[in-house]
Amino acid sequence: MTAQPPAQPTAGSANTAAPVPTLEMVIGGEHVPAADGRVFDVVSPVNGAVIARVPRGGAEDVDRAVVAAQRAFDGEWHSWSQTRRGQTLARFAGLIRDHLEELAATESRNMGKPISSARWEIGAVASVMEYYAGAANKLMGETIPVSKPGFDFTLREPIGVVGLIVPWNFPLMLASWKMGPALAAGNTAILKPASYTPLTAIRVAELALEAGFPPGVLNVVTGPGATAGAAIAAHPGIGKVAFTGETATGQEIMRAAAGNIKKVSLELGGKSPNVVFADADIERFAAESPYSVFDNCGQDCCARSRIIVERSVHDKVVELFATATLKVKVGDPADPATEVGTMVSFRQRETVLDYVRIGCEEGAHIVVGGGIPTEPALAQGAYIQPTVLDRVTSRMRIAQEEVFGPVVVVIPFDTEEEAVRLANDTPYGLSGSIWTRDIAKAIRTAKGIQSGVISVNCNSSVHAEAPFGGYKMSGMGRENSMHAFESYTQVKNVYVDLS
Repeated sequence: MTAQPPAQPTAGSANTAAPVPTLEMVIGGEHVPAADGRVFDVVSPVNGAVIARVPRGGAEDVDRAVVAAQRAFDGEWHSWSQTRRGQTLARFAGLIRDHLEELAATESRNMGKPISSARWEIGAVASVMEYYAGAANKLMGETIPVSKPGFDFTLREPIGVVGLIVPWNFPLMLASWKMGPALAAGNTAILKPASYTPLTAIRVAELALEAGFPPGVLNVVTGPGATAGAAIAAHPGIGKVAFTGETATGQEIMRAAAGNIKKVSLELGGKSPNVVFADADIERFAAESPYSVFDNCGQDCCARSRIIVERSVHDKVVELFATATLKVKVGDPADPATEVGTMVSFRQRETVLDYVRIGCEEGAHIVVGGGIPTEPALAQGAYIQPTVLDRVTSRMRIAQEEVFGPVVVVIPFDTEEEAVRLANDTPYGLSGSIWTRDIAKAIRTAKGIQSGVISVNCNSSVHAEAPFGGYKMSGMGRENSMHAFESYTQVKNVYVDLS
């Protein structure tokens, strides 16, 4: 139900003389192949080389993982105190930090993101685990005064076995947003990474065992969404499924989860606005905002892919933003100076180039980029130029649909009310930014935009300590912060008659 296993690249193929390792899933604390023995290739978008083979798991493998996870939930793990769970999460976080360079190098090669970004992300994974290590014994119930002569209180209890389905754009970081609260709350988990990027998930499951989690508490099943992901969503032994990915797949998961009325949390697509008023610090906006859409090669559902700018400063903003875009360094992900690496695959690059073509056919004008870099050193990889499109209207497909690539469109407005209307004029509502020196205007606009996350005079969307999630077709439920526990616990009310 997530991406299919990657096809062989259509361009830039390169053979590698190094032997290709064959990895295994982690189920019940053991390394295991797929039940039917099938595997698939993991291809690096940096040079088209096959870098690993992993099991092509399916329904039978998910069954095995559910059995292992339920056994762990009913066994030793069930008797652990919340404090002990937190202490183990803290050791887990420490091991992730100890292996930061290894995990970052794997993520960079597997996904094509710059090594500097990969290092930051692995550090963020450890920080999320540290947050939930501290939060584990802060998960409390409440006492409730009731009208009868008794004592009423609530308990927050784990759901049991939970399924965690994560995408390829931030493979381990988005997994951590789910693993942290799920394990801190006392659940056991089955993690299914995206088929493009399964490598760090397998390694982290090994580190979880090293940290002291009992076998079966964290399991990893690799394989296509259409088989492994679908089996997790529909399995009657799984009480909750958390998914990050495209909106259409989220809809499928909701339908599949209805069979046993699973809890569902979904973090889906986005088409986030960057609203720029004429009184903003335009120079600062232009210097900082290219990274809000081009970072991770635009493969970010929080990407500020629409610049909605007050008409009186439109030309200046386009000029400054285009100049800043030309300075963004596209290059080898292994180079610490690189700011934008490759797309996750050659197929994804073709999708983005198709969107640029469609935008031009609809009347958009390419200000910067729009194609494939011409440098010979980049010829083998799935590289693409950061692209700025002007003369865009809100009704164009390029302004409505999630491109998931380094493409930003510019749309002018005349009034504050029009800015809010344009910001809301998509099916999505995940993130966004507002740029103005007028705090009253900023707050009015933030209240008017239908989005789960809003930033003022910056592009910062994510904090481990703050809730993250979307409105409308961007999803349901919240990740990060104490709010995430709502998705991984059940509330039980207990009344004691004292009459």
